[in-house]
Amino acid sequence: MITRKILLCMIALMAFAMETHAQWKAYLSYYEPKEIEQANDGIIYVLASGGLFSYSTQDQEVRIYDKTTLLSDCQISHIAWCKSAKKLVIAYDDYNIDLLSQNDDVVNMPAYMNTSMTVDKTINSVDIHGNDAYISTNFGIVRLNVANASFSDTYQLGFRVDYCYIDNQYIYAASSTKGLYRAELASNLLNPGQWTRVGNFTARTKTMDADLLAIVNKVKPEGPKYNNFGFLKIHKGRLYSCDGVFDNNPGCLQVLSNDRWTVYQDDMASSTGITYDDVMSLDIDPRDDNHVMAGTRSGVYEFESGKFVKLWNHKNSPIEMFDKKSQDYELVFSLMYDKYGNLWALNSQAPTQSIIEYTKDGQWVSHKHDELMKLKYLFPEPQSLGSMQGLMTDSRGLIWFVNNHWETPSFYAYQSDKDIITSFVTPYVNEDGTEISNISFVRCIKEDKDNNMWIGTNKGPFMITPEQITASSPVYTQVKVPRNDGTNYADYLLSGVDTYCIYIDSNNRKWFGTTGNGLYIIDSDNITTLAHFTQENSKLLSDNISSLAFNESTGEMYIGTDRGLCSYTSHFADNSQGMTKNNVWAYPNPVRPGYTGPITITGIKNGATVKIVTSSGSLVNEGTANNGQYKWYGLDLNGRRVVSGVYMVEIATSEGEKGVVCKIAIVN
Repeated sequence: MITRKILLCMIALMAFAMETHAQWKAYLSYYEPKEIEQANDGIIYVLASGGLFSYSTQDQEVRIYDKTTLLSDCQISHIAWCKSAKKLVIAYDDYNIDLLSQNDDVVNMPAYMNTSMTVDKTINSVDIHGNDAYISTNFGIVRLNVANASFSDTYQLGFRVDYCYIDNQYIYAASSTKGLYRAELASNLLNPGQWTRVGNFTARTKTMDADLLAIVNKVKPEGPKYNNFGFLKIHKGRLYSCDGVFDNNPGCLQVLSNDRWTVYQDDMASSTGITYDDVMSLDIDPRDDNHVMAGTRSGVYEFESGKFVKLWNHKNSPIEMFDKKSQDYELVFSLMYDKYGNLWALNSQAPTQSIIEYTKDGQWVSHKHDELMKLKYLFPEPQSLGSMQGLMTDSRGLIWFVNNHWETPSFYAYQSDKDIITSFVTPYVNEDGTEISNISFVRCIKEDKDNNMWIGTNKGPFMITPEQITASSPVYTQVKVPRNDGTNYADYLLSGVDTYCIYIDSNNRKWFGTTGNGLYIIDSDNITTLAHFTQENSKLLSDNISSLAFNESTGEMYIGTDRGLCSYTSHFADNSQGMTKNNVWAYPNPVRPGYTGPITITGIKNGATVKIVTSSGSLVNEGTANNGQYKWYGLDLNGRRVVSGVYMVEIATSEGEKGVVCKIAIVN
């Protein structure tokens, strides 16, 4: 058993090294320590802002643990050190559990997460007694044997347990809703009748040791202050980010440059008297890189070199309060500088305003348009659209934006020099004469290299071609993707997939960030899926993606999710460069226990022969690449699941290219 564990650990670590160091990276906050656990040999484990790191008091080494390195998941809720088993219990917000040893052996225990239950499975605390971890939940207690990495029992008590402890042969369950209960350890703890109420609830505060906390605050890793990345922008190699989501998030504007984070001033509430929440967008003055404007739920905030300068709202600009009385709701969801240095802003849910300009000369100008005064459900008189956002300028000089709101989902083209606006509202009819139905939200808009405008909606993406932009009744294009199953049928590209954000790279590939379906990368032909990353088959932090930004100088695609920021460095092959270990890769890699989906090898020339062999050269699978990919389901030539190990991908083409181009680690 020990030999097997060592083998699996070596495979996992090697696989992680192959994949994560080259492709995936997480940028998580470690700003606020929540739980500190003293382990063996002077190691301190710290849960901070949902992330995990360790500090060695012996050699002063700081180590970061996240999904892109060793862990199985992200958004950690609790940690607890099991001294006898020498393992750290890591509980996640989604009920997943990892066991981490000091030699970085990680054992994932997804059984609790994967068990279907009608009760609330929220984990409230993890308490250690001997080899056991007692996991207090909203329905009872789950007992986990840390040493054996197995679940022992589940005590369904029928009430919330905030924490538990063992004393004098009794186990105690402290409930903020029911009081203090106990049962004899020797009794049948599975029977709720064995548990009796013995007192009132007393809240337990897990205080962090002051000396340890002082050490931790000095050594915590470099990172952002917040994990909110709903809006991303690259400017001169620097990554600018803010909340980007209207969800009462603390206001944050954060900049990543040369692996260092700068957090803009965020304590303005005391001086302005207005809550600083929900920074929806930002832009950098083209005349001064230190001058940044941010659109928020309470107006426009002006910054110089990271310091707050001024709040622009109804008192000193045309910006209006949505209800004429609440200064916390002067909604500017999007703003943008044009190439001349004029700032354009969209004032949503305003009584009279819509498009507002702050000229390079420092003058505010109102551009009122009846076409944008369509919000009718809040007040007797119509207001401006509910969620105008996504400002961008296309190659024609048109300013585009969307209304991401269930009432009047739509998008718009604005000709600023003539103050003319063109509306594109439902119904959207495609080339087949069929309405693209059930569109409730228009999420985003981007221009591709062929000057088409791509629109992301809750029902998938579509585009409008240049010639249709000026048409009186435009026809929209839903790209048809052939099924290639001999039926001659085709499906619309990502039909029904909530497409939240779009990035189009220099090779005209489309990156679609979705709500609930991860990240799709579609080739320039608009048909071939180069990759589909999910949190299950890759190191992607979440399937809910709200923002994308690409750094050309590093090759990193930054991906903002509801669980933090990560990046992916792509290795898509250019056929003119041939197939090498640098541009052919596989995902997921490593293949973890329980995964039965396809292992996709991408960057391969069409028609190339693909062979999967063991480290000793034995053939386990072979086939032909199609659409730049080859899919393997982890089965041998007889259809049986292959054993744990590292497998080589050998490729040969008719042009004479051949050799091992990548490795795949499988852990069963």
